[in-house]
Amino acid sequence: MSAKTISKLFVVAGLSNVLGVLLLSKGFTNQVMMDTQPEVMGYFGLIGIVLWGFAYIAVSKSYASVPWLIAVFTIEKLAYVIVYLQWFTSHSITTVYEQDTLAGVFYSIYGLNDFLFMLFFGWVFIRLNKSTIK
Repeated sequence: MSAKTISKLFVVAGLSNVLGVLLLSKGFTNQVMMDTQPEVMGYFGLIGIVLWGFAYIAVSKSYASVPWLIAVFTIEKLAYVIVYLQWFTSHSITTVYEQDTLAGVFYSIYGLNDFLFMLFFGWVFIRLNKSTIK
């Protein structure tokens, strides 16, 4: 994968956080989304997700200079995947859809989205470390 493609994927990761939260939370007003998993997706948590998104975008052109920050991104995504799996295995997504369609969409995709970007960030981190060892 080229450096240009990797840079673009950092932007895609960031936009998925920023736009995903802003659109699906209806501009931080979707109470169903926030109440469904308040310890993670409450108002402050959603702001944090947007900030993480801006961080991915901020390093999109300079990611090779900050490999350990990319490792942090990987761990951050892993944490969200774990929390999502805990929630998904003990709650009903159907109930969320019945209360609010956009919240249902969010809870249907955020785990997979975070898993895929966790793999991407992990791969970038490993690739960067291999290139510095040579």
